Amino acid sequence: MTRSARTGWTLALASLGVFLTSLDVVVVATALPVLRGRLGASLADLEWTINAYNLAFACLIPTGAALGDRLGRRRVYVAGLGVFTAASAAAALSQSAGELIAARVAQGVGAALVLPLTLTLISAAFPADKKGAAIGIWGGVSGLGVAAGPLVGGAILQGISWQWIFWVNVPVGLVVMALTTLLVRESRGPRPHLDVVGLLLAGSGLFALTWGPVRAPEAGWGSVQVVVALIAGVVLLSAFVAWERRAAHPMVPLAYFRNRAFATANVVIFCQLISLLGSLFLITQLFQIALGYSPLQAGLRILPWTAMPMLVAPVAGALADRVGFRPFMLGGLVLQAAGLGWLAAVASPGIGYGSVVLPLIVAGVGIAMCFPTVAGAVVSAVPAEDVGTAAGVNNALREVGGVFGVAIVAAVFAGSGHYGSPQGFLDGFVPAEWVAAAVAAAGVIAAWLAPGKPRMQPDVAAEVEPALALEAE
Repeated sequence: MTRSARTGWTLALASLGVFLTSLDVVVVATALPVLRGRLGASLADLEWTINAYNLAFACLIPTGAALGDRLGRRRVYVAGLGVFTAASAAAALSQSAGELIAARVAQGVGAALVLPLTLTLISAAFPADKKGAAIGIWGGVSGLGVAAGPLVGGAILQGISWQWIFWVNVPVGLVVMALTTLLVRESRGPRPHLDVVGLLLAGSGLFALTWGPVRAPEAGWGSVQVVVALIAGVVLLSAFVAWERRAAHPMVPLAYFRNRAFATANVVIFCQLISLLGSLFLITQLFQIALGYSPLQAGLRILPWTAMPMLVAPVAGALADRVGFRPFMLGGLVLQAAGLGWLAAVASPGIGYGSVVLPLIVAGVGIAMCFPTVAGAVVSAVPAEDVGTAAGVNNALREVGGVFGVAIVAAVFAGSGHYGSPQGFLDGFVPAEWVAAAVAAAGVIAAWLAPGKPRMQPDVAAEVEPALALEAE
């Protein structure tokens, strides 16, 4: 097989992995009103069907990236797909909300092994001058998963049954596993030893930090368990930083956080995902509860929002190679904040679809501009051999942001609204959506501070490597 053919297969198969993990978040969000009726799920149960996945996902992404570097990226990627596929079958067979939530945890474990390695495999396969375009395609396929989610979920829910939103993952996962084993070359990272202490501290710290906001809507932000969880998360992650500074083989080289491109891009993705996942949790329900559409009708009408990453992300990724990442991160967050704020401003009883479609398009274009260029900024800020580690950090913050987003938005919604009537839903939706818009706007500050065209140039690498050596000592 020629090098170009192998590169093409790597891009296609890695993109399919991110497609599966992206599709599953949105498909389940579309099904929330159905699950509430069929499984007798409460508001807390609905949150957990999203957050159980994101919680496991966020906590274990650093582990997935580290295992890929140590055991082989292709091997761990295929193993993750296997876990994700088996968990999808278990979710489809669930008979209660509790069983479904447990299966979603297992799906998150599989996704944590898959997602960081998709970006690593692509970055290792492409030269620097084509990496932005490849990551743009990766972002576009991720956008396709988001775009297809409401439509596929609506069609399945209306035409078959909710179980099939999980069954569809099984054949796709099996095919991707087989083709990856045959067509993708194995690679490993530069660190031959696992930083076990670092893995435990990072995983437990992320778990505690995300458990707090997940429990907050039900227990209250001032409750003992939430406050203790948040404090424990901060303490454990502080211990992780202290350990990494003197570890012989650190899981995350802390010197990279002194790189402005790396640091600002990670703050941007954290803010973006709080806003995006929080909005997604409510917008999919808005169309069914407040506007009265069926699941399929809702999926079709959300498409102008969710299809934008598929259309815009490849273009943004390719242009970023020429003009830099900051304009796209900055402009993207501005448009995302403006679109979501516009949606909050027009949401009212009797609102028509024509009033919401333009705000959704504006927000969708912003999301599409920002998402792939953040990934490009992160992997371009570190040496090629550390792309797996950088992708793991970025994806962990992305998923933690998603968990915080659903929890924060649900808490604001519960404080003002309810599911009892369309008006009751809108009473909670409007302030919650304003909060989502405000978080995206806050991310603009980090995007503004990003360098114009971040690249890991030889002089930057020369500055980082001595710092890494000092940390190892």
